[in-house]
Amino acid sequence: MASKGSSMSFSRKSYRLTSDAEKSRVTGIVQEKLLNDYLHRIFSSPEHAPTAATSRKPLNFQNLPEHLDQLLHVDNEDEESQGQVEGRLGPSTVVLDHTGGFEGLLLVDDDLLGVIGHSNFGTIRSTTCVYKGKWVYEVLISSQGLMQIGWCTINCRFNQEEGVGDTHNSYAYDGNRVRKWNVTTTNYGKAWAAGDIVSCLIDLDDGTLSFCLNGVSLGTAFENLSRGLGMAYFPAISLSFKESVAFNFGSRPLRYPVAGYRPLQDPPRADLVRAQKLLGCFRAVLSVELDPVEGRLVEKDSSEWQLQGQPTVLLTLAHIFHRFAPLLGRGRRPPPHQCPPLVQRKVYLVEAVLMSFLRGVVEAGTPAQAQSMVRQILDLLWLFMEDYEVQDCLKQLMMSLLRLYRFSPIVPDLSLQIHYLRLTIAILRHEKSRKFLLSNVLFDVLRSVVFFYIKSPLRVEEAGLQELIPTTWWPHRSSREGKDSKDVKDETAEEHRRRRAYERGCQRLKKRIEVVEELQVQILKLLLNNKDDNGGEASRYIFLTKFRKFLQENASGRGNMPMLCPPEYMVCFLHRLISALRYYWDEYKASNPRASFSEEAYIPPQVFYNGKVDYFDLQRLGGLLSHLRKTLKDDLASKANILIDPLELQAATMDDLDEDEEPAPAAAQMVGVSDDVNEYAVALRDTEDKLRRCPKRRKDILAELTKSQKVFSEKLDHLSRRLAWVHATVYSQEKMLDIYWLLRVCLRTVEHGDRTGSLFAFMPEFYLSVAINSYSALKNYFGPVHSMEELPGYEETLTRLAAILAKHFADTRIVGTDIRDSLMQALASYVCYPHSLRAVERIPEEQRIAMVRSLLAPYEQRPWAQTNWILVRLWRGCGFGYRYTRLPHLLKTKPEDANLPSLQKPCPSTLLQQHMADLLREGPDVAPSFLNSVLNQLNWAFSEFIGMIQEIQQAAERLERNFVDSRQLKVCATCFDLSVSLLRVLEMTITLVPEIFLDWARPTSEMLLRRLAQLLNQVLNRVTAERNLFDRVVTLRLPGLESVDHYPILVAVTGILVRLLVHGPASGTERATSVLLADPCFQLRSICYLLGQPEPPAPGTVLPAPDRKRFSLQSYTDYISVEELAQVEQMLAHLTSASAQAAAASLPTSEEDLCPICYAHPISAVFQPCGHKSCKACINQHLMNNKDCFFCKATIVSVEDWEKAASTSTTSSAA
Repeated sequence: MASKGSSMSFSRKSYRLTSDAEKSRVTGIVQEKLLNDYLHRIFSSPEHAPTAATSRKPLNFQNLPEHLDQLLHVDNEDEESQGQVEGRLGPSTVVLDHTGGFEGLLLVDDDLLGVIGHSNFGTIRSTTCVYKGKWVYEVLISSQGLMQIGWCTINCRFNQEEGVGDTHNSYAYDGNRVRKWNVTTTNYGKAWAAGDIVSCLIDLDDGTLSFCLNGVSLGTAFENLSRGLGMAYFPAISLSFKESVAFNFGSRPLRYPVAGYRPLQDPPRADLVRAQKLLGCFRAVLSVELDPVEGRLVEKDSSEWQLQGQPTVLLTLAHIFHRFAPLLGRGRRPPPHQCPPLVQRKVYLVEAVLMSFLRGVVEAGTPAQAQSMVRQILDLLWLFMEDYEVQDCLKQLMMSLLRLYRFSPIVPDLSLQIHYLRLTIAILRHEKSRKFLLSNVLFDVLRSVVFFYIKSPLRVEEAGLQELIPTTWWPHRSSREGKDSKDVKDETAEEHRRRRAYERGCQRLKKRIEVVEELQVQILKLLLNNKDDNGGEASRYIFLTKFRKFLQENASGRGNMPMLCPPEYMVCFLHRLISALRYYWDEYKASNPRASFSEEAYIPPQVFYNGKVDYFDLQRLGGLLSHLRKTLKDDLASKANILIDPLELQAATMDDLDEDEEPAPAAAQMVGVSDDVNEYAVALRDTEDKLRRCPKRRKDILAELTKSQKVFSEKLDHLSRRLAWVHATVYSQEKMLDIYWLLRVCLRTVEHGDRTGSLFAFMPEFYLSVAINSYSALKNYFGPVHSMEELPGYEETLTRLAAILAKHFADTRIVGTDIRDSLMQALASYVCYPHSLRAVERIPEEQRIAMVRSLLAPYEQRPWAQTNWILVRLWRGCGFGYRYTRLPHLLKTKPEDANLPSLQKPCPSTLLQQHMADLLREGPDVAPSFLNSVLNQLNWAFSEFIGMIQEIQQAAERLERNFVDSRQLKVCATCFDLSVSLLRVLEMTITLVPEIFLDWARPTSEMLLRRLAQLLNQVLNRVTAERNLFDRVVTLRLPGLESVDHYPILVAVTGILVRLLVHGPASGTERATSVLLADPCFQLRSICYLLGQPEPPAPGTVLPAPDRKRFSLQSYTDYISVEELAQVEQMLAHLTSASAQAAAASLPTSEEDLCPICYAHPISAVFQPCGHKSCKACINQHLMNNKDCFFCKATIVSVEDWEKAASTSTTSSAA
């Protein structure tokens, strides 16, 4: 085994400890006097004062082992002190009692020190108890939820509802609710946060119990503890589902030791003394240099030490590491879970001795000096220790490093995180150590992704944010597309000053965070290194192999739950990975001019089907991979001879891996701070307004308002500083550019894949998913500090994404329902915003027409609700009374999210409306099939809505107390919204192409008009009836039914009627009027209801003013223009007149001549060949879905006009 250092190679065999036969030769390496002085200088005992050179026993390599035995001797008292101690009962190695001392379901780590709650309120205690003396143990809070930590006796009985502190003789501290518990509860302590250390102290001499948080005492919690015969206390904890902690009973050095209190588990004192002495000897080697020429010792700075291959130094180091190795390495012993005492002893020594020494090296010198020194130390470890000893030592070292980095507090200069990352970099720069850690530790044992996360400080004062950002400011709610320039323009001079000061503070914070981020990127550059010196598998290959497995476990969620990474960790890791990837990509470009820049990166589509890259079980666009290989084998064969540049494939493989991260959901979880800022800002403004309006004589109210103002101001100061931290770590300009680059990579990948034709089906779904989520993250989570308009090529990227959404939302090559729904929802959101809608209008004309054609396809057998929503958004802003952002009755309520697509300002597209009109006129079947599906869905949606509100009303009228299912309310509101949107699509269709309904030369126009009139009358009758079901449900204002109101549905119906009866040509208006009046459900009273009139007005009279207690379109002057109201009045006058004329001209019809199906219209059609009869409306509607006769079930061949049946006049085919 060889190790490299200072350009020399040293074999372990060359410098093994010498045998007796060789000792005499070795002694002559240097002069005996110089060797004696050197060994005495290195191996001097710190307990004894230096003696004169003449009185010292001569030292050489023959008698050095004996001298070392004396130097490392530990008194028997120290050896025996690690056994039983007075005041403590139980095993000397303290762990959690996972065999009997628990209640509920818990997940306990392999070391029996970490625990995760897996039930309602699980409880577990330790294996050791105390009955006398002063004792302490520490708990690392990994999550900040509901937990009760403290002490209990063996007689305490717990269950899923009662835990530590809820019974007699059990005591607990709860930092989540900031209380202490012992049967009863009172306020105590401070709130804890993830990463905090809770010290639990018990003094059984005085009978008191107290707690510390991060080394700061919270005061005495309990006094007069029960003591005496049979009373002993176990450390214990109760925690709720998914909460997690890690105990330290003394297996590792206490983070915050307390004077006078002893850890439950004694440290390995004897081994600790030996290790510290040996470390002192090693320090001496680093600070002393031999000068054989002058025959003297030279003192020098240890940071400048270099391993130069001197035999005397190497033999000295061999003796040190011969004694040091058994203390740090595991040795050839059983696995850790079979001998926890030994393992915990090694963990303690590595963290207390080796970690402390290496931290001192990193903190004392420059980064270059520290890296050189750590590299040489690792060379020595690999040289003088067995491989298994070094490997176990490195494993424990990295575990301690990760724990310290993750849970160290955030200090103002981030020095703790910087030192731990620099030490990690120094270790990973050592090639042999890096390859071992990559192969066996970083992904197999640790969640190494934690190294790339910068946690957010929950305590602003501890992180020094008050000094960094002395002036606070908070942004107003802005549009999700771009900055809200109005807010900036209207701000006062004071607000402008505060904003500028706040921005300067944010820049100071950002510069400090960038230091940490750069170190994290350096770690990834080392792991992605492809130019290792000593051969074997490259670090990059090992990293990619392990990383793919890591992604597979996290993407599927099937991995070990404690090892799965939270989204916020993955987002930070994604940014660092993109930075490292682009660094290597552009470095390769610099040496290969023919290669592409990382800005032009994409995944070659060949890797999706040639098997070069394993995409494990990720869903493909076309379905299962095995199915695709069978059905597309001919297409695959035709592409078999296409060659791919290996360098392109390698780069693509690296890039493909980071695609699997989806940034939007993770970022969405972090936007809560911004929402909190807006809520408190609104509350503060309201309070200040009340203060200004409050009379000065009401001092009591003024005092309360002033108190509230102070609370809101303090909370806003805290949140604005936290928001600055979140923006610097998650939403900075650099992070925005990373997500933007990811979006562009996905777009190019999809575009290249689309050109492969049928083989596009092999592409994994997540490329489209990541493109959609990346755009959503850019649009929703980076404003108002940064906006998409600032990005290079923003307009072009929007257009390319629009083209992809427009083409693939109805692509037959995509079969997965989830990805098809995602594409449809993304397109529906895209057309809600002016910038993205303009991008849709910029795509090539043939793609726009194809998109609209897909939108106009029949609604059956596909998700029609989203399609209808897209069409509605194209029309919103053009319809009757359809220029609102929020419904009138909801203006006084606060929306859950003002940035929802449905709450954006109307931005209709006349261009896409024109495409729709052209397509509906194009062929004889396009309009009928589309409109029949719309009418069918409207009939279904409104019928379902009426049925549900009947059930809701019945439940509300019951005397006994009952609750309506919230899911039923949600479905009911959805059916109502669908009905309104379908009515709006019908309004748009009638406005754009009225001849579809009014030109009866078309074979289907009369039937469509009659069906439309029937549905409109049903809606009007249900909604406008006096004191009807709809009125009663609207009056209830149930949560979940906020959108259900008269206005949206009645203005939609009114818009259709106005288009038919007022705006149409004279002939069309006459036909529409006759059909509407002929429908048996028509009631003129329903039309009068629109203007707030209970009954039709007398001919020639002026309409009276509307009753304010009644619904009337005249009450919505902010939503309905004067011209529109005049059109409604004109329509009412026209229908009143036409209704009177129709009533006067109508003749009584005998019952025998009425249609036997609807009993509303006279018989007007006869079926052939069976000869049965009905009205045309009934038979035409029936023939849309069925060709069998109503009565005899015979197949209908043709339908003839009943009045002309004798003369065999025009027939129409039933087909």
